[in-house]
Amino acid sequence: MDALILQILNGLDKGSAYALIALGLTLIFGTLGVVNFAHGALFMIGAFCAVTLSRLLNLSHEVAVPGEVDFLGNPMMRDVPYIYDIFGETMGASIIDWAVPLSILFAIPIMVGIGFAMERGLIKHFYKRPHADQILVTFGLAIVLQEIIKYFYGANPIPTPAPAAFTGSFDFGAVLGFDPNTIIYPYWRLVYFAFSAVIIGAVFAFLQFTTFGMVVRAGMADRETVGLLGINIDKRFTIMFGIAAAVAGLAGVMYAPINSPNYHMGMDFLVLSFVVVVVGGMGSLSGAVLAGFLLGILESFASMAIVLETLPGINQIIIYLVAIIILLTRPRGLMGRKGVMEE
Repeated sequence: MDALILQILNGLDKGSAYALIALGLTLIFGTLGVVNFAHGALFMIGAFCAVTLSRLLNLSHEVAVPGEVDFLGNPMMRDVPYIYDIFGETMGASIIDWAVPLSILFAIPIMVGIGFAMERGLIKHFYKRPHADQILVTFGLAIVLQEIIKYFYGANPIPTPAPAAFTGSFDFGAVLGFDPNTIIYPYWRLVYFAFSAVIIGAVFAFLQFTTFGMVVRAGMADRETVGLLGINIDKRFTIMFGIAAAVAGLAGVMYAPINSPNYHMGMDFLVLSFVVVVVGGMGSLSGAVLAGFLLGILESFASMAIVLETLPGINQIIIYLVAIIILLTRPRGLMGRKGVMEE
């Protein structure tokens, strides 16, 4: 039972990342009809927003240590972050410690701006082009963004720690009546799951209960009719592209302490998340979220030692096997609209 609970927790953790990225992919496909293979790069850029803010907050200058000298009699120097000069040492240290959560505020305008630039500068020219053309151009854009990140940040992963308050682990075993330390799980992974649930809920609430969201949903169902009503649906879809970019970026920001940011992390998640979209149903937001969590849990269970002893390597291919079965039996996905991807 303890192993079962632990694998479910691992699955929810992985599924949170899959669901957030897949949600953004589905928003773009559902509104603009574009297969955006650069979406994983937006996840990566979000993670590097956390890296960038952390580095900015740690910018420092040297000051002399009062009463201390080296063996030559020169004053001893130490690095003091500039933020200490502004907020004081105690507050400054707290701000540096909470750099990752604060990166949310830093990343939102950056990701929305990148989303607008991508849509207006490139994507809009491929609305009526075949999906193959869209995949090629957005995949090429993803490689360009990946190489830019590699040039400025290097090829090695960059550790980006979570706040000290969330560096420990929560003892689920003691809460559920098991022996202490039987089921322990990192606090930050629980925070990530809760954060993902909030973002997913906020996106669905925005689309369901706001006038803007209702118009967007109507446009997803029948774009031409909404346009005939005098509504500038293209402008709203551009805004949705920015929102989708922000969702991917925020997913990357909060994932930085779990998986140290590196230049190829976007591509690693893109393929899996696109499979999630296909399984959930192209254009189905609820399908993307459901499939993300289900496949995350399935992948987690496939990683158990007892499973790998019986079927070595199954954890690496299980998601793709599920996708093949879904495509053969139900091409539109679990919750896809009839006729989508069935031609």
